[in-house]
Amino acid sequence: MRRPTGGHGAPVTDDLEAAVLRLLAQRAPGATICPSEVARDVGPAEGWRELMGPVREAAGRLVERGEVEVTQGGEVVDVATARGPVRIRRKQD
Repeated sequence: MRRPTGGHGAPVTDDLEAAVLRLLAQRAPGATICPSEVARDVGPAEGWRELMGPVREAAGRLVERGEVEVTQGGEVVDVATARGPVRIRRKQD
C-alpha cells in the first residue's frame, strides 16, 4: 500500500512511523520487520532504498517514545549507532 507523500514527493515523517506500527500490528507479538519492508511500503517502486536512512530515523523516534525496539542478532541495539542490518519489533515488556 502506498502512502501519501509530502512536498517534492518525499514521504512525510508520520507516514514512515505509521507504516512501522501498521506492519508490526500485522505480525505476531515478538515478530520483527525489516526497515526495507517499511521503505518498500511507503516509497516508490523504484528508489525505495533512498528511504532506508529515514526509516531508521523513524524507528529511532518510535524507540524514544517507547513503542518499539530495534534489534540486531536478537539483541536490542541503538539504531543510531548500529551498523549493518537491523530489525524492528514492538517493545517487549
